[in-house]
Amino acid sequence: MAVEKSNTKPEGVEIVKPRTDNREYRRIVLKNSLQVLLISDPDTDKCAASMSVSVGSFSDPQGLEGLAHFLEHMLFYASEKYPEEDSYSKYIAEHGGCTNAYTSSEETNYHFDINTDSFNEALDRFAQFFIKPLMSADATMREIKAVDSENQKNLLSDGWRMRQLQKHLSKEDHPFHKFSTGNMDTLHVRPQAKGVDTRSELIKFYDEHYSANIMHLVVYGKESLDKIQDLVEGMFQEIQNTNKTIPRFPGQPCSPDHLQILVKAVPIKQGHKLSVSWPVTPSIHHYEEAPSRYLGHLIGHEGEGSLFHALKTLGWATGLSAGEGDWTLDYSFFKVSIDLTDAGHEHIQDILGLLFRYIQLLQQSGVCQWIFDELSAICETKFHYQDKIPPISYIVDIASNMQIFPTKDWLVGSSLPSKFNPATVQKIVDELSPSNVRIFWESQKFEGQTDKNEPWYNTAYSLEKITSSTIQEWVQSAPDVNLHLPAPNVFIPTDLSLKNAKDKETVPVLLRNSPFSRLWYKPDTMFSKPKAYVKMDFNCPLAVSSPDAAVLTDIFTRLLMDYLNEYAYYAQVAGLYYGVSLSDNGFELTLLGYNHKLRILLETVVGKIAKFEVKPDRFAVIKETVTKEYQNYKFRQPYHQTMYYCSLILQDQTWPWTEELEVLSHLEAEDVAKFVPMLLSRTFFECYIAGNVESNEAESMVKHIEDVLFNGPKPICRPLFPSQHLTNRVVKLEEGMKYFYHQDGSNPSDENSALVHYIQVHRDDFTMNIKVQLFGLVAKQATFHQLRTVEQLGYITALAQRNDSGIYGVQFIIQSSVKGPGHIDSRVESLLKNLETKLREMSDEEFKSNVTALIDMKLEKHKNLKEESRFYWREIQSGTLKFNRKEAEVAALRQLQKQELIDFFDEYIKVGAARKKSLSIRVYGSQHLKEMATDKEEVPPPSVEIEDIVGFRKSQPLHGSFRGCGQPKL
Repeated sequence: MAVEKSNTKPEGVEIVKPRTDNREYRRIVLKNSLQVLLISDPDTDKCAASMSVSVGSFSDPQGLEGLAHFLEHMLFYASEKYPEEDSYSKYIAEHGGCTNAYTSSEETNYHFDINTDSFNEALDRFAQFFIKPLMSADATMREIKAVDSENQKNLLSDGWRMRQLQKHLSKEDHPFHKFSTGNMDTLHVRPQAKGVDTRSELIKFYDEHYSANIMHLVVYGKESLDKIQDLVEGMFQEIQNTNKTIPRFPGQPCSPDHLQILVKAVPIKQGHKLSVSWPVTPSIHHYEEAPSRYLGHLIGHEGEGSLFHALKTLGWATGLSAGEGDWTLDYSFFKVSIDLTDAGHEHIQDILGLLFRYIQLLQQSGVCQWIFDELSAICETKFHYQDKIPPISYIVDIASNMQIFPTKDWLVGSSLPSKFNPATVQKIVDELSPSNVRIFWESQKFEGQTDKNEPWYNTAYSLEKITSSTIQEWVQSAPDVNLHLPAPNVFIPTDLSLKNAKDKETVPVLLRNSPFSRLWYKPDTMFSKPKAYVKMDFNCPLAVSSPDAAVLTDIFTRLLMDYLNEYAYYAQVAGLYYGVSLSDNGFELTLLGYNHKLRILLETVVGKIAKFEVKPDRFAVIKETVTKEYQNYKFRQPYHQTMYYCSLILQDQTWPWTEELEVLSHLEAEDVAKFVPMLLSRTFFECYIAGNVESNEAESMVKHIEDVLFNGPKPICRPLFPSQHLTNRVVKLEEGMKYFYHQDGSNPSDENSALVHYIQVHRDDFTMNIKVQLFGLVAKQATFHQLRTVEQLGYITALAQRNDSGIYGVQFIIQSSVKGPGHIDSRVESLLKNLETKLREMSDEEFKSNVTALIDMKLEKHKNLKEESRFYWREIQSGTLKFNRKEAEVAALRQLQKQELIDFFDEYIKVGAARKKSLSIRVYGSQHLKEMATDKEEVPPPSVEIEDIVGFRKSQPLHGSFRGCGQPKL
């Protein structure tokens, strides 16, 4: 428990916190009525703050859609105290932090994190957002372009389109109906035509709504609570309190006209979806009774007897989710979303009939105390044994909770159902009625059959009314399947004790090495949670030998997941997760969660691999799903396309998705049945087991798998020959050469273009790594400021480091609707010239500050077992095995001189550098296509134009693989 100390309530209130949480918490209220939660964590490597302002897009003035979101952008620019443009973001980026914000319907949330020694100044800069921000006229116009670019990226996203269509079909006088992102039209063109000055409205909106008494601040620091309190009181007292009331929007978004409707809509992507929603009483008023969570748990269940299990068995659905969707204190929607197969699309009436039949089952069977108690127990264990996560992620949710929940539940929110009240649940079940329903059905098959268009995203749709009696007929005529409530969950952990790890290894040790497998083991010495992490990578040479093999292996892993779903779903609900997926050299199995029942799940999965058989009906469904996924590749964001092409050019043993799609078209169930025994006939599995597991248990798990797969009377697997161990290899670009790849955007309707400008530098080496990383830190914010803030090339603008199997480089990623890739590439070159000047003019003090920031980032401790395990697994998988990487790179950083960084830049990065190896991937959107021919002609020498990716890759030398450096000895 934590005690609240407040200027207004000195007697104190207990804030419920996890049993395993040793952080300290304190609530204070400043003189200006700002409510603050202080969190002291002496172990933290990052400090953070989040401010939640109780106003959002519902408060946008009529005719200025997106104003709240636009204001959120504008506050980042500058303040009276710190007038240099973008200096807040620059300060945070240069001191190891990150910053972001979001606008929702009734809240705007601003947040950042930073290295601990730079927190005080960062917090002061952050406070100025809410004291005296500068919103210059010049910045206003530029940031309208950024908002417009953000909206452009969403126009062809089905998620955004369907959400807006659901909002469109609601009362026009309710704010739910509004368009909330904003664009050039709503924030500039239309207001200007009416003589409205957007900047004046922006300032007016800020003055009207941004009042300290409707803000909630969370500050997460390393110092004591008293010191953090002094800091906050000194910085945030000046926020004006104009005694606003939190805006409320009573009334329901939907009138009877918007209920009992069936809407058919045409999506961008392949696939059919059904979204069924009902307006219900908001659960927030009964959050300890958790009615919608209880119903979502049952309607969304995937075990035997569930709605999803029935639809899956019939071959009609591939996914189902259920729960409370959009909600405020005044209204809420309960939603059921179903991903349909082609056959499911043809049986929509039966599917809706079964959904309502399941709801009738819930009405008739009443609210079960044992199900509620089980759900409550699962939630309680999850809360009390929750992993530590980055402070920035932790505090954003808490800041939002503060405006809704009483103080004692600020950390808990609605995550702990504790009061069994059948009447509350029954009330919501009764609201899920045919007379109250909204049905949205998406499919490209409706193309040409619609008569309406949603105005903001231009989504084509049609609408028809549907009666309760029609739905009742569907319930009667739906197939007779056995729907029933789930069985008790055998995966709920009851042993949460911690093993007394005799081994105190701080890095993984090679515990066991055999012809069949290699086991790396790392006991938990950091987190004290009853959890384990298991990773097994099955190295199968056949898996990546051709496009056919890659597709067949993918289908094999998906079929495995499909067969296990109704059993393993119980484990997932109880906090034990597993996955089988493709890996670079075969397939991998991952398990993560409470260790108590983990072995049971592991043995079941391995048993399924050993007895694998192809069920033709499930094969047909999986084939259809994978085919649609490939067909939807062409609708990916252009910047995703550029990154895909970059990987395809660089990484050996990868196949173009177009070839894999062609393989799929003539694949049959018997092809998989023939392939899988061959796939498994030669394999070697690399294993990593970590957490609350003793070394003998880890060895026993691996021995069991070897016995099942390799040591039976008729072994399924045999060990690999030494020559068969696969390695990941990367194309070695030529020094002094520029490589270019030009390609049309794969979606002709997408106006956005994109560029990846990649610079390949070196093979993993501590001294070189830190130079790449330090350059990235110095250049990251300068890139964002110049290319996005000043030149407004596009909302998506980033400088990122790249590591392909131990080959390091940097990449500039930009997506734009205003300029083509050739122009953007020239702006990257121009930026590199500016960065050259920046580096040469950097003071010794600034250099040291950047080095310190990078050291702090490297020494940041892992927050939880998953984070730690992923770090070590990367070393094992790539073959680098540098478990001391952080310490070694920090030691190299401490030795680094400024001149060495400049020399590195001159040699590898700068325009015209002798050893520079650059690759520009240019993807052209519809409005820049005509520029491609000219851009190709204007490519500067010495350069290589890549016409055929696979042909190019075959003609190039490859970097050596770290996995080929000999096997480690025990």
